[in-house]
Amino acid sequence: MRTILCYGDSNTWGYQPSTGERFPADVRWTGVLKRELGEGYSVLEEGLNGRTTIWEDPIYEHRNGKTYLLPCLESHRPLDLVIILLGLNDLKRRVTRSASDIAEGAGVLVDLVQRNGTGSGGSAPQVLLLAPPHIGALTELYEMFAGAEQASRQFPFHFRRIARERRCAFLDTSEVIVSSDRDGIHLEAGEHAKLGKAVAPLVQQLCPPLLDGEKEAL
Repeated sequence: MRTILCYGDSNTWGYQPSTGERFPADVRWTGVLKRELGEGYSVLEEGLNGRTTIWEDPIYEHRNGKTYLLPCLESHRPLDLVIILLGLNDLKRRVTRSASDIAEGAGVLVDLVQRNGTGSGGSAPQVLLLAPPHIGALTELYEMFAGAEQASRQFPFHFRRIARERRCAFLDTSEVIVSSDRDGIHLEAGEHAKLGKAVAPLVQQLCPPLLDGEKEAL
């Protein structure tokens, strides 16, 4: 069984733009990913509303992605692959980080995964780094994310650089999905489906299904 950990924010949790509730498990991109991968894969969701890469939120506690990552890796070991989709919350005015700094923050998380022996046999899990989608037209979240639209469009360049430096897999989600017109931040159901389907072949390439003999050996 291949074990895939999806580490992200509200878009991994499955925040529904129209209601603020959570999309059903089979609608969330992680659920779509699980369906696309089929048998032989376990997909673990670790999404938290408001989670940042490595920065503290002065209003909401326990949102620092770095603080929880290592305990999370240990609790789910052994892992074959960790998918990281974080960065949008770092653009909040009260956090106020540049696109370059946010990508560097994501790089810190990649480093933690690559230096931690939570993979099979004490090895390091592989990493797939996702650049967050562009922020769209902001509505009720305008003041919270004022000025973030332009900064988010610099994510692909900086996140790709981080992935290249860390020699990990990369996907620019802005080439696949768009943020909802309802709030400019979150994903509608159709975008979750697109993202899950786009990530699936990358996962299969990085972690091919185990052969019967390999399954028996485990």
